[in-house]
Amino acid sequence: MTDLHLRTARAADAEAVLAFWKEAAEGTSITDDADGVARLIARDPEALILAERDGLLVGSVIAGFDGWRCSLYRLAVLPSHRRRGISAALLDAAERRFHAVGGRRGDAMVLEANELAHQAWASAGYHREDHWRRWVKPFAQA
Repeated sequence: MTDLHLRTARAADAEAVLAFWKEAAEGTSITDDADGVARLIARDPEALILAERDGLLVGSVIAGFDGWRCSLYRLAVLPSHRRRGISAALLDAAERRFHAVGGRRGDAMVLEANELAHQAWASAGYHREDHWRRWVKPFAQA
């Protein structure tokens, strides 16, 4: 896996990241637009970690830290590059980031219907907590 390059995203990566997520990630979010990605990078420049192989974007994870919680989103690997250790490398980078800022636990957002993701998260040492549920309210844009 020496040819895998991990780096944090830059604002100029926003469109490429969005295109990548359309191909590699499950589900969509109301923040899936160039402005949303740019805001993430501006707010927390270390959060969006990208994996590249030979200049091709092959993986991503958002490792957000708000000073209280370590949150993981958008762990995705290009379908043609799965089962090659890319998600493990991304999660390792995310966990190193969390340790460096004093984080104590990583919480991952995982779609209920994404069985493949459940296996990936479990193999990385994460477990499902059934006593929590996420409650959401989309905000209208002004």
